[in-house]
Amino acid sequence: MATIIRLAAEESLIKEGEHSSSMYWVQTGQLVVSKKRGIEEVVLGHVYSGELVGELSFLDKESRSASVRAMTDCELIEIPQETFDNIFKTQPKWLEILVKTLSERLRKANARIKV
Repeated sequence: MATIIRLAAEESLIKEGEHSSSMYWVQTGQLVVSKKRGIEEVVLGHVYSGELVGELSFLDKESRSASVRAMTDCELIEIPQETFDNIFKTQPKWLEILVKTLSERLRKANARIKV
């Protein structure tokens, strides 16, 4: 079952390096994605209403590659791993392989980019 998450501006949603058990569908608001470089925080991008966030770590079960915090008040739908897995079980095997392949390629591409 999906849960509604409400964040105030500047509130943290995801912390770089933590374990992933959910991804989020942004209903309202704007979030910023950032990564630590020494003591500096480098902004990687923004997430807007209608977009997903936290999907890469969710799909490949690796640790979070970046931090995400609200820039404005936000409302998100949390999609837990169990809910996704139950839906995914009813799909053809090739779809699972496609998702794994794409997430592996994206993770490798991200690793090649120096922040």
